[in-house]
Order: sequence, then C-alpha cells, then structure tokens
Amino acid sequence: MRSRLAAALLGLLLILSARGALAFEPFTVRDIRLEGIQRIEAGTVFGYLPVKVGDQMTEAKAAEAIRALFATGLFRDVRVEVEGDVVVVIVTERPAIAQIDFVGMKEFEPDQVRKALRETGISEGRTFDRASVDKAEQEIKRQYLTRGKYAATVATTVTPLERNRVALNFTIDEGDAAKIRSINIVGNRAYGERELLKQFSLTTPTLLSWWTKSDQYSREKLRGDLESLRSFYLDRGFLDFNIESTQVSITPDRRDIYITVNIHEGDRYTVTDVTLGGQLLLPEAELKKLITIKPGETFSRAKLTETTKAITDRLGNEGYAFANANAVPNVDKAKRTVAFAILIDPGRRVYVRRINVIGNTKTRDVVIRRELRQLEGAFYDNEKLQESKKRLDRLGYFDEVEINTEPVAGTTDQVDVTYRVKEKPTGNLLLGIGFSSGDGIILQGSITQANLFGTGQHLSLGLNTSKVNRNLGLSWTEPYWTINGVSLGFDIYNRRFDAGQLDLGNYITETYGAGVRVGFPITDIDRINFGLTPERTSIELFADSPQRYKDFVAQNGSDPWALIGTVSWGRDTRDNATWPTSGQTQRLFLEVALPGADLKYWKASYQHQWYVPVTRDITLRLNGELGYADGYGDGTVPFYKNFYTGGVYSVRGFQTSTLGPRDINGPLGGTRKVVGNIELLFPIPGLGLERSVRVGPFFDVGQVWANLPGQELSDVKLRYSVGGLFNWNSPFGPITLTFGVPLNEEPLDQIQKFQFALGGSF
Repeated sequence: MRSRLAAALLGLLLILSARGALAFEPFTVRDIRLEGIQRIEAGTVFGYLPVKVGDQMTEAKAAEAIRALFATGLFRDVRVEVEGDVVVVIVTERPAIAQIDFVGMKEFEPDQVRKALRETGISEGRTFDRASVDKAEQEIKRQYLTRGKYAATVATTVTPLERNRVALNFTIDEGDAAKIRSINIVGNRAYGERELLKQFSLTTPTLLSWWTKSDQYSREKLRGDLESLRSFYLDRGFLDFNIESTQVSITPDRRDIYITVNIHEGDRYTVTDVTLGGQLLLPEAELKKLITIKPGETFSRAKLTETTKAITDRLGNEGYAFANANAVPNVDKAKRTVAFAILIDPGRRVYVRRINVIGNTKTRDVVIRRELRQLEGAFYDNEKLQESKKRLDRLGYFDEVEINTEPVAGTTDQVDVTYRVKEKPTGNLLLGIGFSSGDGIILQGSITQANLFGTGQHLSLGLNTSKVNRNLGLSWTEPYWTINGVSLGFDIYNRRFDAGQLDLGNYITETYGAGVRVGFPITDIDRINFGLTPERTSIELFADSPQRYKDFVAQNGSDPWALIGTVSWGRDTRDNATWPTSGQTQRLFLEVALPGADLKYWKASYQHQWYVPVTRDITLRLNGELGYADGYGDGTVPFYKNFYTGGVYSVRGFQTSTLGPRDINGPLGGTRKVVGNIELLFPIPGLGLERSVRVGPFFDVGQVWANLPGQELSDVKLRYSVGGLFNWNSPFGPITLTFGVPLNEEPLDQIQKFQFALGGSF
C-alpha cells in the first residue's frame, strides 16, 4: 500500500513539475544544453532523451523526457526548461557508492559479503539511493540467518564524500547464534526417536557442537536431514512413509529454536516379484544378474535405485548414453506387498563427438588426455568414462574430477563429454628438525614435484642429516617416455652412516649409486619396471669396530661394489590416489646383485594394500608387507641392506627402525620381515564427508629377524600395538599424527608412543 502511494505522489509531482516549467508553444529545437552533470557522461544523458536537435518540442515531449531520465535511476531530480528555441535539461545526480566497510563482522570474510551484495546490485561504483541501503541490510541479515544468528542487527552510516560520492559503513552486532534446544519426531512407532535422530546432522548442543556448529539451525541442513529420514524409512520397507509437516519455532529473544517433525510411517512392504520389460537389447539373463532387489525381501529404495542404475550403466557401456530404466510399482495394500516392472528405454545409440578438458591451469592438456580411455569419434562407453576418471584420480594431481555429458544440439546420436578438474598442489616441501639421545639434532628436508611444469614428470631431491646419518638423493621419472606409456627414470644417491657417534661401536659406511629405470604398462592397472644401478659402498673400520663388520670386510673388501638389477610388478585399482575409499594396490619387488661384482645377494619384498568401503564415510584399510633376503653362491646379505621396521609407517608405538635383532651397537635389522596394519578411517564427526581429514583406530603387527639355522617363523616374537591416527591433507602438505601403545614390548624395545610426519605443499 505504501509503495503504491509513493508511486502516485511521484507521478503527481512529475506532472506538476512538467506543467509548471513547460508552459510554452511548440517549437523546433535548435540546441540542447545539459546542466548539473558531474560523473555521468553527456552522451549517456543524450542517449536517454526522447528529443533531438531539429525535433518538434512539445509539452508532452518534455514530460516524456523527464520520465525517461528519472527511469534511469541515475538522477535524484530532473527539470526541463526552455530558453527561446534551446532546451535546457537540469539534473541532480544520485551519488555513487565509493566504498563499503564493515565493523563488528567476525562470522564472515568481508569479501564474501561484498560478493553477496554485488549479486543484489549493490557494489562500489554503482548509484546510491536509500532503497539500496535497505536492500543491503536485508541481504546481510539473510547471510547471518544461514548461520543461525537470528539476533544479528545491522546499522548503516552514510558518509558524503567529494565528487558526489558516499561511503557506506555497516556496523554489525552479530549477537549469539540461536541454538537448537530440541528436535521432536511425532508419529514414529517402528523406531525410537533416538534411532531416527541419528539420521540428522542437526543436533541439540553437544561437547563438539561448538566446533561442528551442528546445533545451529539451517533450513538447508534441515531439508537434507528430512531427506535422510525419508531414505531411512524407504530403505526399510515403509513404502507409504510421508513427512506430514515440519514446525520450526524460535523464542522471542531469538536464542532458542525448537523443531517438530510429524511423520506417517505406514506399513512395511515385501517385494513379491521383479520383472523386466521394454526394449531389453541385451540378453535378459544378463540383465537379471544386475537386479539386487529380490522377491521375498523387504522393499528397499536404495536397492531399487542400485538396480536401475546398474541397468542404465550397462546399457551405457554399449553406447546408449541416455538409457532409462523406470521401476513401475504394483502395490497391494491389503497384503502389504509390492511388485516391480522395470521398463527399459535404451534411446538411441550415440557416439562422442568431442572431449573437452577444463580447469587445468597448470597441467598440460596432453597429460590428462593420455589417461582417457574414451576416444572421440567412438561409441559412448560409460565404463571407459568411469575408468578414465579413476585414472585421473590416481594421478594425484587433482582434488576433484567430474564428468559432464551434453547432447549435441541439432543431433540425436552425438554427445560432447567434458572433464572438469580441480587442480591441487603437486609439490611437497618437507622440512623437519628433531632430537634423539642417539642421533642428537636431526635435520630433514626434501623437495618433490609430482607434476613438473605440468608435464606429469616426477622430480624429487631429498636430504636427511644428523651426526649419525646423512642421506642425499635425486630422482626423476618421465611416465610417458613413449606414447604407449613406457616410462623412463633415474636415481642418484649418497648415504653415509657414522656409528662411532653413538659411542657403541666405531665404523663408517658411505654408499654411492646411480641407476636407470624403465617401466612397461601391461594392462591399464598393471605395470612392470626394470632397473639397473651400479652401487659402491665404502666401509671404514677402526681398532674397536664390531667384529661382525670386520668379518664382512674380510670377506668382501672395504670398498665393495655391486651391479644391482631390479624388477618390480605393480597393480593399482584404487579410486583415488590421495584419499582412496575402495580398491587395492599390490607391489612385488626383486633386487639382485648381478654376478661379476663383489657382492652376491638377492632381496625380495611384497606389499598389498586393500581399501574396503564399510559405509558411505567409513573405510577399512588393510596393509600387509613381506620381505626376504639372502646371499647366493658364497655371498651374504650386506648388513646395510637389511630390513628394518617400527615407526609411523609400520609398527607404530615403537621407535623408527628399532625392532628386531640388536647388539650393543643397537638395532641390526634382519633378512626377514613381516608387517600388518588394520585401520578404520572416517572423517571427524561433524565435518561430513570432508576429504582432507581422516581419523581412526589402528592395529599393527610386525617384526624383522635374521635367518638363523633351525629357526622357524613360530619362534619369531612379533610385536603388536594399537592406537589412533590423524591424517590431514593440509594446505601445508600431508600431516600424520599417531599415538600407539605397544601391547607386548620387551625390556630392550625402544618405545615412542607419539609420532608424527609433517610436510608442506607449494
């Protein structure tokens, strides 16, 4: 009503203004003069005027000119005067917004709110009027409502500036967030309220809600929770389930919120039959294998959805990109049963016209395209599209990989496929400093770039130094040395160990090596690698050196060298290289000191990792490692080639590389190794499916031992530990924190319950 009255008054004012200033006889316009413009260009005003030089000027045209200029919203006042045959347009510009500032804002970043205001037409440089202030205040309050802060208030100060500009200052009193005091579910009979509330992300205040904000009301969160509640019932057979109403009330002081959800459960239904109809195209027996919902089972919407998706995906593998499988129910309410007829409409078979890649600002296009298994010009194949996505995920270059399929306009048998990637830092800078009673101060550093200059090449340079150990290494790999995926790489390293600094023995070893590697893809998930590395180790002994090292030098010399050949096989079916939730990795590695050199030994290891999705957000990780080394001919395994275990990446709770045989000089390592790990990984409660953080419990077992005559595996005393872990793929790089408790430590074992690894991304 108020807006209509204002419009009427404005119209009357315009008419009166026009009549008062426009009492003249019609004439031909010789010139038009503008007065009052400051920021606005004269051409802009002339563009809006309905009268030009040479036109016939009348009172009606003058009124029309006033209305046209007012309608632009650029002017606070407009007058038209006549001086002879010259039209004088006098305007008063509205001020422009020069700056927008916020005081008292803690919940949001200012730029975030400025962006929201810009979308409503309010930003620096735009015309200011009082209505824009009201609109801005309402938008800011709306932003706070999304965070549950219903008591937030906004006061605006408008400060005039030179050149007809203003500064807007929004002073905000955020107040306290309204808390959810109760969530009530009415109408439930089959399940208790506590069970149903487990489906909600919204909660009443808890010990963690100060961090998770789960006790702050959000309309979007409530909508998602209601859908989760609906899925809970539909997956348990309640076909007639319905949410009849939802009431959200807030106390007068805007501090407490009460939610009531009224539901109708209905009856539980049993499936009596599932049939297939429509255009099957594929053998019916093959399609029936994809049906996961069976007669005699309780109805489950999740299984029904899984069935229809499996059928459409299978048809998608044959080129039917837009196939539909619709489940038509036949409900018998009296018997509380339901039968489904799945009607299949394959649509037309299509082929891929073009494949687009977007989002890769650093990674070169060819690096992405060489991983794709769907080809342009070929029939659409959903399986190849998904396999391409997995291969891109396994590269470790991207946080997200999405596939979008769009039909080509004007055709019925073509689609364009777009891979949208979100890049992440692929470089890792590791800097560390530590202290131990044996090594003293330990400095660590490494630089790794897994996607060098966006080419997919891998380069790493590492340094680890203390008064006891110094390791320096350089490694480079080109994964696509040939177009068929044959890889090429090299490694250069230097390792120095000074046992005399421990005051438990006196010897120094220094090893130099430089090798080349070549890898061959066998399948999309299998790869074989070959390597050849000449390596020389200098051993410096002293009068008080341990006898076992004197014996080794007497047999092999103080400067033994070896030509080491390696062969390895790897298989990777993980769904993601950074945070896998399903799939496996296997690696078999064999190292042999080839005949003709000073050393004669071989060393083999096998590792198998298995990721099992337990629920949507819980993953079971299993890891097993085996190692075996021995000499051949008259050779023995060099002591510096022994296996070691214990530490943050093997048996946690025990100090790194300290398990197994030992003498007065400390751990000796061994020629046999076994390690097993069980981890249950899940996001931190309240963070949803946040992929960058995972926590969980673990159980570790492992040991290394020497190959002694008559010794059996049953004689080996394995070590066990349990604890918890925290993994965070932070902006600074991967961070791993573990707290392990040994279960069967021996008196000489070196315990280290808290362990961590820290890196930095660039």
